[in-house]
Amino acid sequence: MRALREEQWPGYELTQAQLAKALSGDRSASSPLISAWENGVKIPPPGRIEAYAGFFATRRSIEGGQPRLLGDHELTDDERRARQRLFDELSALRSAAIAAMTPPPTPDPVSPADSEPPVLSPTWTFPDGNTVTIVGAPLSEELQRQMPYADPQAPDYIEMYRYADLDALVELHGHIRAVNPQVQVHFKLSTDLIGDDYTTHLVVLGGVDWNDLMAEIQDILELPVQQVSRDPDDPENWDAWFEIMTGEDRREYRPRVDQVHGRSVLREDIAYFYRGPNPFNARRSLTICNGMYGRGVYGAVRALTDVRFRDRNEEYLQTRFKGAPAFSVLMRVRILQGKVMTPDWNRDITRLHEWPEDPE
Repeated sequence: MRALREEQWPGYELTQAQLAKALSGDRSASSPLISAWENGVKIPPPGRIEAYAGFFATRRSIEGGQPRLLGDHELTDDERRARQRLFDELSALRSAAIAAMTPPPTPDPVSPADSEPPVLSPTWTFPDGNTVTIVGAPLSEELQRQMPYADPQAPDYIEMYRYADLDALVELHGHIRAVNPQVQVHFKLSTDLIGDDYTTHLVVLGGVDWNDLMAEIQDILELPVQQVSRDPDDPENWDAWFEIMTGEDRREYRPRVDQVHGRSVLREDIAYFYRGPNPFNARRSLTICNGMYGRGVYGAVRALTDVRFRDRNEEYLQTRFKGAPAFSVLMRVRILQGKVMTPDWNRDITRLHEWPEDPE
């Protein structure tokens, strides 16, 4: 950290006091604290590491005679990439420092049989240790206007209210982190992605209506299952479907929506799960969890996270698609009294279409 302050910009002398003031924001920082971090007496928290990376990512931080920390919206794409590289490097150094200062753990006086086994989830395990980026769809501006705390100017602004499919996002993010405790797992809106995000392990949530990346991937890969979007010129027409073309055979699969006391009630959604190579980086994976409605997206996620069903569904995938570089399952997701029922892929009635038909 001292090297960054003294060597990042040759010819410019940045004092500890100047750096402390630039990093303060709404929290106090001081010259002694900066000195403690530089001398290894104290270890800065992750938030300070992120601020350091942002400050030293661009020389513009010291322009104008008054060093300051630029906001994310002020950075260019190149500066954001530089910030990410610095953040990764500083985070690794921080982890090494913590490990050096932490005494070896004392084994618990319990037998191995009494210890909790690790979470096994082959599909959601990333043994290469590379970053996973979960890509969500933004809620439309019209829906955001109807929600409290969705206005960035509101005192109680909640950024997560910008996301669609929150059930699926929270479920999947927690599961992947539990299975891969050493892996960086990020989530971003499709509208907020930068260049480097595309080359990580990608997990795309939601359909072509709101998730721009899903629409692009559907066009790039020419997936065996296509989602046909609702008519943007007819907001009252909610008719949309998944479509499969096999030669001259064309099949459509629609969710079941009943009218109950003058209200539309979702009884059964159609969901889609796909796993294959990332089209932007063949050494990483692409996973799609999609549905006609949010319940379908959640059902596609729960198929491999629900503790009651994930093992049997994983076993089905290993048996059915063994050796296949890419595969997909189109499925029913039943809704019972407003609750999503986790799909059981071992039941024929649940699976509507599988690809490839013969993975051998």
